[in-house]
This record gives sequence, C-alpha cells and structure tokens, in this order.
Amino acid sequence: MDTAAAQGGLFDRALRRLLTAWRDVAGGADEGAAIADQMRACLEAKGGEVSARARSARLAQAYLAADVEGRLAFLRTLAGFDADPTVLQTALKAATEAEQAPARAKALARLRRALEAPRVRLLTQFISIPEGVKFLVDMRAELMRHTRGDPALAALDDDFRNLLAAWFDVGFLRLRRIDWDSPASLLEKLVGYEAVHEIRGWRDLKNRLDSDRRCYAFFHPAMEGEPLIFVEVALVKGLADNVHALLDQKAPVLDPTQTDTAIFYSISNCQRGLSGISFGNFLIKQVVDRLSAEFRNLKTFATLSPIPGFRRWIDEKLAAGDRLLSEDEDAALAEALAVQGEEAVAETPPLARLLARRGWHRDAALAEAARPVLCRLCARYLLAESDGRGRSRDPVAHFHLTNGARAERLNWLADTSEKGIKESAGLMVNYLYDRDAIEANHEAYVGEGKRAASTAMKRLARGWV
Repeated sequence: MDTAAAQGGLFDRALRRLLTAWRDVAGGADEGAAIADQMRACLEAKGGEVSARARSARLAQAYLAADVEGRLAFLRTLAGFDADPTVLQTALKAATEAEQAPARAKALARLRRALEAPRVRLLTQFISIPEGVKFLVDMRAELMRHTRGDPALAALDDDFRNLLAAWFDVGFLRLRRIDWDSPASLLEKLVGYEAVHEIRGWRDLKNRLDSDRRCYAFFHPAMEGEPLIFVEVALVKGLADNVHALLDQKAPVLDPTQTDTAIFYSISNCQRGLSGISFGNFLIKQVVDRLSAEFRNLKTFATLSPIPGFRRWIDEKLAAGDRLLSEDEDAALAEALAVQGEEAVAETPPLARLLARRGWHRDAALAEAARPVLCRLCARYLLAESDGRGRSRDPVAHFHLTNGARAERLNWLADTSEKGIKESAGLMVNYLYDRDAIEANHEAYVGEGKRAASTAMKRLARGWV
C-alpha cells in the first residue's frame, strides 16, 4: 500500500466533503468578491448567526479552491489584519497615565483588546462552519511552509499556534484504543499517517493490531474522526532489540497476560498544523497507566526508537575534518575494507568509505569492524551532542528525555531497512520509562540539561559525559 497515495486519497475525499458541506451553508453568492472585502465583511459581523456562518463558509471555500499561490496570497491578506498602531498607541498612553485603580483596570482592558489582532477574530469565526477546526489545522500546516523570512506570516503563525494550543489543551483530548474493529476510514488514516515504520498493506496493519499489540490515539471532540497522535505498542518478553522481528507477520502471537514488557515502537504525529503543540508526553503517560491497569504482569515500559539524525551528524563531522576515531580505530576499519578489495582513498577517512559502501552491513567482517566505533559514536551523539540550546541534538531523544525516559541500551543493526541504514547506520535505542524516576529525569533534563542514561550507555560515551 502506497502511503503517499493513501494520504492523497484521504485529502481529496475530505476536501470534497468540506466543499459540499460549505456550499450548503454559504449558498452561491459573492464567491468572486475580493478576499480582503470578504474578510472585512466577516469582521463587521452584520446580520445574525446564519449570515456570519455563510460569510465564513464562503471565505473558506475561496481558500480551498485556490492554488498554491492563491492560498499564499490569502494568508498574506489575512496577516495584514493586524492590530491598529494608532488605536494601540492611544490605549497604551491611557493605560500608562491612569492613576486610580478603577481607571487603570478599564484602560488595561482596552489595551488588551487593542493588542488582539482582528485576524484572530477571523480565525475564530471559522469554528462555526462544519469541520472548521480541522480546516484551521490544515490552514496552519500550509502557512508553516511560508513563514521563514516573512515576519508578517511568522506573526500570523504565532496567533495560530496560540489559538490551537488553547483549543487542543490536553484536558479536551480523549484517549481511544484503535483495533481491527475500528471504522475502516480510521484504519485507512492510520496507514496514511504512520511516519516511523511504513504499514505495508492490510495484513501488516492487522498484525499491528493483534491481541499482543495495542494502538492508542488522542482525539479532539471537534475532530472525532481524525487522530492527532498515535502510538503503537508491542507486548513482549524482555526488551526488544530488532524492529524487523517485532513487526514480523509470521511471528507467533503471544498471550498478553504472559508478557512482561510493553515496547512503544512507533509514535506518529498526524496533524502537521499542530506542530509545536506538545501532547506526546501525555499520550505515553496515559497509555502506561492504561496498560498497567489492564495487565498487572507488565513490569517494564520502554521504546525501540530510531535515531534519525545520527548519520547526518557523522557526515557533518567528517565533512568538517573532525577526527571521530582514534588512529587504531581508523587502522582497523582500513584493514577490514582492504580485505574486501576496497582501496584507500587519499584524504577520505575509512569510516566515510565504509558508510558510503552500499550494503556494508550485510558483510559480516565489515559490520563487526564497524560495530564498536559506531556504537561509541552513537552513545556520544545521544548523550553529549547538543542542538545549541542545551537539548539533545536528536529529535527522538529529545522527545523521550523530555518525557522523563532513560537512554537504556543501543541495539546493533536493529533496523536494516534502507531508511534505517541511511539515517542511523542500522542502530536503534531503547528508552526506558521507569515510573518511579520519570519526574526526576524530566526535571533534570529540562532544568539542567542532564540526560538520564544507563551505566552501559554512559560507559560507551565515556570521555564525553
């Protein structure tokens, strides 16, 4: 099953459904009017609720019917509806000069109203139309493609994010299990949204939803049929060390009551328009609580996670001329390559030559020579390398460390798919969620930048942590 095709089909059907619903609300009038005039009409709010919904629906129709350039023009027009500088200056002056408490309270209230950009009211009006919240989430996803280098669009994105963060507060979200009996439309979305390990057809999906598997997702009341984020869990015995074995459709189904470990092996955000609005940590904690209540036999909660930035970091270091390996390590790799008939290339480090060799991981001798150096470098990358803000450079590591997990174990050649080799040289990592240490690990990482790790991981990264 092609993931891109699945996503495209879902979008096309959703678009047709929305346009049909909005035509019923909006009627056929005024579709050719200038976008700015339509926006002003929405802000003037003439007439009753029916008129307001019709104007919002027509505006939404105009946006969805536009091509890429037309949508960008729409967003720039929307960004132009910012706070009035003159009104803002007057309100600020009144708030500054007010001496008595009652007068100051009124002046500050007027200042707060003056600070709110009219475009925020425009965005809020879309909620009244069918699937308006989903429309806004998708509009922000489009906006995010254009914000770099454009202060006006970046300011509009700030307004979007603040609104959506309030609407998608975790208190409004509902955790639901997705299983094979879930609606087909939802299962199809699961296939389309899977971002870590591609779901290759319905048989693969059924395997991931079997009795020794669990899938949970967060939903919002205004987007009932749309998962916001979902996690796939395998109930197994002991820490999983290979994703191919974990996803093997021919593997025997385990009795979940006889397992001892829950492995979170895939977490996918489904709505790009909700980027920057974090609820993944709440998802994991709620799933741990639910699984603990359902299966008293589960003692360990951990992940089998990709390391998506590892190879990119190595390539950048090598390109910059950094010495990542000792002379002895360079010599060992060079010797292993020479045995395979690989001639030395001046000024090209052996590690660079090995990683550039297609299928190096399938050669037992080369893989054995690469194993100690790549595991050491990976431990350094996860536990010592920073993004410049005191956070782990690896996005998956940052996510789990923020949630209070501990980097537990590296797994050699755990993902030998083309993507796994390209992104992480086949390595994967287990992050352990120790319920008694989650809060302390979270505070240490967020507050001091300290990364919780097992003794084995720290030993691998010795000299760097």
